Amino acid sequence: MMQGVTAFLAPMAVETTLQIQQQRGMSTLKAISIRLKSVKNMQKIAQIMKAVSAARYLRAERALRAVRPYGVGAQQFFEKTEIKADEKESPKKLLIGITSDRGLCGGVHSGVARFIRGELGKDETNTKVFCVGDKSRSILAPLYGKNILMVANKIGLLPPNFLDASRIAHEVLKGGYDYTEGKIVYNRFKSVVSYQCTSLPIYGTPIVEKSDKLLLYDSLNSEVIKSYVEFSLASLIFYTMKEGACSEQSSRMNAMSNAAKNADEIIQKLTLTFNRTRGLKKEFIQFSFMQH
Repeated sequence: MMQGVTAFLAPMAVETTLQIQQQRGMSTLKAISIRLKSVKNMQKIAQIMKAVSAARYLRAERALRAVRPYGVGAQQFFEKTEIKADEKESPKKLLIGITSDRGLCGGVHSGVARFIRGELGKDETNTKVFCVGDKSRSILAPLYGKNILMVANKIGLLPPNFLDASRIAHEVLKGGYDYTEGKIVYNRFKSVVSYQCTSLPIYGTPIVEKSDKLLLYDSLNSEVIKSYVEFSLASLIFYTMKEGACSEQSSRMNAMSNAAKNADEIIQKLTLTFNRTRGLKKEFIQFSFMQH
């Protein structure tokens, strides 16, 4: 009697196992197919963004070559006049972080924020930050939100121009924070695959007026010095924004290129897994029918 029951249940067990394996196989193939499709779509997006970034990088590099004399001239003003902060007084420092509102460009923005965090770690009490671009604000706000003086948004959507830089310089000088010295933190473009996070010194109007070198010029008064400080600050911000924009586009182009390559490797692995799973499923079905 037990042998008869066992003989009757055996075909049912085989059929049930076959149905379960078929369902599992279909589920696995469907999941692999869905993931393969999503990775292919991401690869297409990365390739498109790489092409767009390459075109924007070429324009940014051409613009940077024309703008660099502005930055060099503004730097030489502070160097030739030998402006230095008064060591006797407690300095009020200002850090201007040059970033943008856009991401997907490697470590461009995080490098600037890391530099600023290091400076705030030295003297957090007497240091304020002006964030050019929302990326630096989002990185610094959790720890140093009270040190953020202002934020300039909508940076990076269009190529920077001198009007944007002059507005930022105006807000820095008219914002109510009378700094004595500070730095503009930005990414200096070196090559298509290289950039360096660096800084440029800036000084407030009272410190510039105390320079002995400026006393050699008779026609200089406080209004002229004030206007030139604002112009030189705008020139430096314009120059550093151009340097940062070129570094950002080159970094985004490289990041999207690496993303497309990684997606291609994942597609190859998923395709191989899909074909193997489908082949094993066919072999299992054929074997099951032969058993019947």
